[in-house]
Amino acid sequence: MHHIQLTRIQKLIGRRMLKSKQSKACFYLEAKADVTGLMAIRPRLRKSLGVRITTNAFYIHILGLAAQKYPLVVGRLQGDGITIADRINVGFAVNAPQGLVVPVVKDAADKTLPEIAHEEKLLTDKARDNQLTLEEIEGETIALSNLGAYGIDSFLGIIPPPASTILSVGNVIHTVVCRDGEIAARKIVSLSVAADRRVLSEIYAAEFLNYIKDRLQNPQQVIT
Repeated sequence: MHHIQLTRIQKLIGRRMLKSKQSKACFYLEAKADVTGLMAIRPRLRKSLGVRITTNAFYIHILGLAAQKYPLVVGRLQGDGITIADRINVGFAVNAPQGLVVPVVKDAADKTLPEIAHEEKLLTDKARDNQLTLEEIEGETIALSNLGAYGIDSFLGIIPPPASTILSVGNVIHTVVCRDGEIAARKIVSLSVAADRRVLSEIYAAEFLNYIKDRLQNPQQVIT
């Protein structure tokens, strides 16, 4: 028998995720978005905006805009009411040598796509170098988890304890689809939302997810 000692961060994550699963009445929704256009314009955006735009930067940007339109996704149950967060702070998971860490893009809805792209890269690099400050990992009000880079097609995330909603994003898959009676090759991504039913309803979450899907399929609407 081989015993593996848990690290401090593994213990912390385990306690937090167990608390979330035990205390939140979660439901799950999934939709698929056609990101063919988004993937095509990314190289051009690097030249026009002067910064590399990762898919994660797009997800953070659009998630911030969606939360601004559907504020219950950054709400929390407190007593006999729901408190809406003053800020839309997107925590995004990063696999670092010391374990999973979650840096936070503060006020994501108020920042442009280039600003978020720059901040996402800075925070990701600091996470992998174990250089994140306490301020850079605090204040999360909504979460993003992207396992597309690891070849995962789709998955359901666990909502972090401070939040009520998490968006999970899978791999961009080359898929043959029928569009307007014609067969075409498209790039499709799976989007999943886990939400606390005590804070928002399935219909509200569906509208929120469809907003994200629409913006991903029409990226020109969010390039600012």
